[in-house]
Amino acid sequence: MIAVQPGLYIGAASDLGDGQELAKAGITHILTVDSEEPLLPGSFRTKFVYALDEAVTDLLSSLDGCVRFISDGIDAPSAAVLVHCHAGQSRSAAVVTAFLMKSCKLTLSDAYSRLQQVKPDVKMNEEFLNQLALYESMGCEVDITTPMYKQYRLQKITDKYPELQGVPREVFAVDPVTACADGGEVVHRCRKCRRTLFRSTSILSHDTGSGPAAFAHKKTVPRGPTQTQCTSYFIEPVQWMEQALLGVLDGQLLCPKCSSKLGSFNWYGEQCSCGRWVTPAFQIHKNRVDEIKHISIAALKQQDGQAA
Repeated sequence: MIAVQPGLYIGAASDLGDGQELAKAGITHILTVDSEEPLLPGSFRTKFVYALDEAVTDLLSSLDGCVRFISDGIDAPSAAVLVHCHAGQSRSAAVVTAFLMKSCKLTLSDAYSRLQQVKPDVKMNEEFLNQLALYESMGCEVDITTPMYKQYRLQKITDKYPELQGVPREVFAVDPVTACADGGEVVHRCRKCRRTLFRSTSILSHDTGSGPAAFAHKKTVPRGPTQTQCTSYFIEPVQWMEQALLGVLDGQLLCPKCSSKLGSFNWYGEQCSCGRWVTPAFQIHKNRVDEIKHISIAALKQQDGQAA
């Protein structure tokens, strides 16, 4: 067990058996990031996060709760926090690094370097470093509404459920037909039957690919202008897709009302027309839908009043 800063310690599961050391350090709060919740003697305040030290583990989604627990413990009078995993090298290191990034306003590189200075044997797996980089890009606060988080969450599901028999329902965006649209909200409708299919907030943007050069592995390389252009929307899955996705890796996406073909999906990815590979891919062709912006009556009346 090693002190990272006043009131914060990082350690291993074996440290829990040394009651004298825990008492000497004034430990009152224990955060366990491991595969098993320990049985702790005494009256510690505890938090348990189930996490394996593997690439498929989603630690990012638990970081806000972990950081709050550490902050509350440090801020409490005469209190100290121990963060531990099994060996004290990867999972606990990722959580402590996230706390340093948030509380000390440090970059990922600086926070990790600071932790390595006090505990040289810490070594996070590469995927946890990638998750911390995403945490940093979100301003050290997990925002589940951002396209980058939605794409990350879908990728984790692809990694964790290769058979796709247990896709969590919360992954599916609400069907816009079943919810009231906000004023000014942009939605996309089937061009054939006008059924509303998805909101603009469901679009998962991606960096533009290298265009025709990305298709060089094919026998025929697309000819034409060298600029790249996306001819499809890549979106998060929407509730009306649920039956089509159940238990299969890829297939067509059909309009739930008129059954016209809208696009396709593949949990292991598809290539956009711009050349970028998107994983997983829920692809809606732009020429099959129309973009509709709702304008509230109140807003129109206000504009007319200002014009008058």
